[in-house]
Amino acid sequence: MVLVLSGVLQDEPPPDTRSLLQAHPIYKDSAQQFVAIPNKVVGPAGLLYVRQRELAVTVPHDKNVTILGSDDATTCIIVVLRHSGSGAVALAHLDGAGTEECAATMVQRVQEVGMGFAEGRLELQLVGGFSDSRHYSEDLFYNIMHAFHRQPVEIDLTLACVGELNTTIRSGIHWPIVYGVGVITKTGELFPATFPDKGPDLALRIARHLRGGQQVLDIYDSNLGLLRIGPFNYDPLRGVDLWLEQPDELILQHLSTSPEVEPPHFVMQIRATLKYIQEHPFPAITVFRDNRPRYYRRDENTGQWVPIRY
Repeated sequence: MVLVLSGVLQDEPPPDTRSLLQAHPIYKDSAQQFVAIPNKVVGPAGLLYVRQRELAVTVPHDKNVTILGSDDATTCIIVVLRHSGSGAVALAHLDGAGTEECAATMVQRVQEVGMGFAEGRLELQLVGGFSDSRHYSEDLFYNIMHAFHRQPVEIDLTLACVGELNTTIRSGIHWPIVYGVGVITKTGELFPATFPDKGPDLALRIARHLRGGQQVLDIYDSNLGLLRIGPFNYDPLRGVDLWLEQPDELILQHLSTSPEVEPPHFVMQIRATLKYIQEHPFPAITVFRDNRPRYYRRDENTGQWVPIRY
């Protein structure tokens, strides 16, 4: 069972975005309305930032998190699942790895943290991806739709700002319109957003998916109000010194799925990540002492996530 499109249960998910729009033109209207919302620049106070191959779940009364958000999505798709009764909300940043397991985890966790609210429906919103030349986004869209369709509950697709609906053309090149989204946890309101502060351990988190970590990790404990990173390992990178000597253009061309449309800070982030891998080739030994996660709590004065010292 499971996807509900335009209020109608579907036997099969649509194979691509074009089929979705032909059968359900309402999604074109809602996507056009969404991309017309002004982009907001969101600061660190109250923000829980979710990176690529990560997910997080929280509830409206969480005093530590008022906005869930993610950005830098080019060929990736940001997925939001919310229960309209409890207001429990999950956000994931997906690139094709771990999609099936992530969909199941999002459904399970939203039901868990929102327990006690029988009334309401599960609402799915997809933002990101664009009409890229290699069709990465189109394949990812289908995989996400298929993964949620397989869940044993009804899920209403309420927004699909993906593929051609999230594409503009500049100088003959296809670009994403929206790179990031924020969700106000109290209301479930979704808006285009940019996040200059992407939270702690950024290079470590990027290194995991850059060097083979396939799982979509749940990074937040809403009961304790703690951001949780790891533990995990990643594949060592032979020749990392050589990579660091390469010009920006070569790094961009070889380490991005969409080099023409990456945000300006992409290469800087990758260089910082390569440097981190150089310094910590085996994080299971040097970063996650005794195989323990790195925990962060919200500082009441600064609004930043600060490490918990053991």
